[in-house]
Parts: sequence; structure tokens; C-alpha cells
Amino acid sequence: MSKNTLCLSVALATLLSASPAMAQTEIAWWHAMGGELGAKLEEIVAGYNASQSDYVVTPVYKGSYDETMTAAIAAFRAGEQPAIVQVYEVGTGTMMAAKGATYPVYQLMADMGEDFNQDTYLPAVVGYYTDTEGNMLSMPFNSSTPILYYNKDAFEAAGLDPNTPPKTWGELEEFSRKIMDSGAAKCGFTSGWISWVQLENLSAWHNQPIGTLENGFGGLGSELTVNGPVQTKHWENLKKWQDEGLFQYGGPGGGGDAPPKFYSGECAMYMNSSASRAGVLANAKDFEVGFGMLPYYDDVEGAPQNSIIGGATLWVLQGRDEAEYKAVADFFTYLSSPEVQADWHQFSGYLPITQAAYELGQEQGYYESTPGSDVAIKQITLNEPTENSKGLRFGNYVQIRTIIDEEFQQLLSGDKTAQEALDAVVSRGNELIRDFESANS
Repeated sequence: MSKNTLCLSVALATLLSASPAMAQTEIAWWHAMGGELGAKLEEIVAGYNASQSDYVVTPVYKGSYDETMTAAIAAFRAGEQPAIVQVYEVGTGTMMAAKGATYPVYQLMADMGEDFNQDTYLPAVVGYYTDTEGNMLSMPFNSSTPILYYNKDAFEAAGLDPNTPPKTWGELEEFSRKIMDSGAAKCGFTSGWISWVQLENLSAWHNQPIGTLENGFGGLGSELTVNGPVQTKHWENLKKWQDEGLFQYGGPGGGGDAPPKFYSGECAMYMNSSASRAGVLANAKDFEVGFGMLPYYDDVEGAPQNSIIGGATLWVLQGRDEAEYKAVADFFTYLSSPEVQADWHQFSGYLPITQAAYELGQEQGYYESTPGSDVAIKQITLNEPTENSKGLRFGNYVQIRTIIDEEFQQLLSGDKTAQEALDAVVSRGNELIRDFESANS
């Protein structure tokens, strides 16, 4: 065989051996998960890629939720959009209004012939991401809800039962005073995400409307209504408790000073996402952590109802070819499997998005061996969601959350009463909702 013939044979053999890999359909998934969660996400994707030979999913970290969503919108306008993008829950209204930009999940799964039944997903999770006909628009992935974390050692030092967290706001106030009087901690409680925990979830937990038209689910013409008697009473109490030192404000968002106030033992109780569980256990090293549901006002009829979710879902973007959409549908089926979801839930503290994943965790003995790990599930499924408690869907809500933080700070500084602050949230927020309505009608 001549040298040239040998080279040609080697080249052909190399090409043929590479052809199966070359035939794989590749799709990009833009996401907003860094650190350990990002590493776990990549592990899940690697497991999927290894499970079959037709498709390859490439995860791409794009920064924060805001940055990821902004990048996806810009990419879509340039015709360079990924097949999948992770969008946080308050971006749902914006994604829905982007007509022609998204491929609804229920339609995708039907078009691609996947066995898909949205009734298998937890109602409190899927309800947030459905249209008015109940069709699921995006794929739940990382859903969480706020819960109460507490310092069992401080409870015991104050003469409280370390296995019994406060159920009501009245008990939380009482426990805070006993803990501080005993010297077990300098403050009773702190909280991350004032907007999400102490206004949005407060409203849902007490079956109070957050806005008109089913909290915005009914259309663009909705308005905020978070300045009602229950919300006003609660913000008045937070101001009073802050002045007395029972409550310490940790700043806007979920980070700030609130987590370290709890980790260090300065505050005995802490409200934040169930997905904070891993971080809490990793950082609160000097005491045993307890877990409880959010407190409620026992004089409010219908309370407690159910809490609402945070986190994000996966949206499919239009403009890709059918082969890619077959890959997306196949990947979503894998991602929703009980084994994958149970593993993700148990690692992260996010909710299992399906009943099967929850039941698998029960069979594995996870909840029995990990006390408190099912608090979030029990809380969000406590009752069937109502129009007031299935979530919220308003345009420009990311900016509205900034307004909520600004007005809460005005309250704490004494510049406004609770009623004035919440009235301002409503009036300023409704202006942004009207702007969104004008731009998308």
C-alpha cells in the first residue's frame, strides 16, 4: 500500500469512527447557578449526556438571574439564543409577554411526542407557571419556599422546648423576649428577602390577595393590593420589634447581614429560603439548627394557607430547529425523573418538583434521617392553593421588589408609617405595572 493510500485509509477510518459523535444534536442551557449548585447542575447534565448518545446538553453559566435573563433577551434579538434559559419566578410575566419568543413546555412535549403529564408535578409549584387555562409554560427546576430556621441551643438556654418552633407571630414575639432576657442571644429573629418573605409570602400564608386579577394571573390589567389590614399590621409589628431589638433588619435581598446574624448566634431565629438549608448547616457550626414553618397570625381567618415559591424555571426559546427541540424534550423528561429530582432536592434544599420524587425520598428514608428536611414541602402543600396563594405574576416585578425594599427602609427609619410605606409600594408599583401593560398590549 502506498503512503498516500495509507493516509487516505486512516483519514476515512477516523472520519467514520467520529461520525456518531458528530451526529449528536447539541443544545445550550444558559443558567444562573454558580458555586456548589452550579457544580451539581453540571453533574446532572453530565449524567444525562452519558445516559444516551443522541443529544448533548451544554450548560453555560451567565451570571445572576438578572444577567442571565438580560443576556437571553439580547441573544434572541440577535438570533443567537440558546434552546433553554433559566429564568427566576418574578421574570415569568416578562417571559409570557414576549410573544413569539418562547415555546410553551406543554406544547413542546406534545409536539415532540414525550410522555408528559403535568398533574404529576406539585400543584403549588406548577400553578405558578401555568396560563389561565392551566397549561404549563416552563419547566420547574429549582423551586423553593421560605421557612424558619432556629437555634435549638438558644431555645434550651432560654427554657424553651428546642424541638418546638413558634407557630404564630405571637409565640415568636414571646420566644424572642425569653431568649433575649435569658442572654441566650442578642436578638430574637432576622429575615432575608423582606419582599418575598415578609410581604409576598406573608400575604399568601394568610390567604390575602397580593393584587387584583388573581395576583396578576388573570391579565395585564392587574393592580397591587398589598396595603391591606393584615400586611399593614405585620409591617407595624416589624417596625415595633426592630425598635425593641427583637427583630434585626439584615438589608435587602437574601444575603446581606441576615445570614451571618443567625450563623454567629446573634439572632436566634432566621427566615429565608428552604434552599438556604445547605448554607445554614455549613455555617451555623456552633449550635444545632431547628426547622419550622413560617409563623402566622392566629386571628386571621384561613391562616395558615400555603406558602408560595421562589427559584426559577427553564424556558424554551423559539428559533431553534426541530432536532434541538427533540433534545430539549428528552432532557426535560430526564430532568423530571424521580431519581434526578430526589437527588437534586436532597442536595440543594430546593423542593422536589414531583410527587414521585418526594415519595422516593420517603422510601429512601431521607426525611426520617434528616429531620426538618420536609418542612418546606409540608408548608407549601398544606392546603390547595387559592387565587390568593398560588403565586404572583406582574410585569416589571423585579423593579417592584426594589421599591418594596426602599419603602421598608423608610418605615424602619421612621420616615413613614406602615400604611404610608405600603400605600407607596402600591402606587409606585402600579405605575410600573401600567408601563409594562402599555409596552406589551
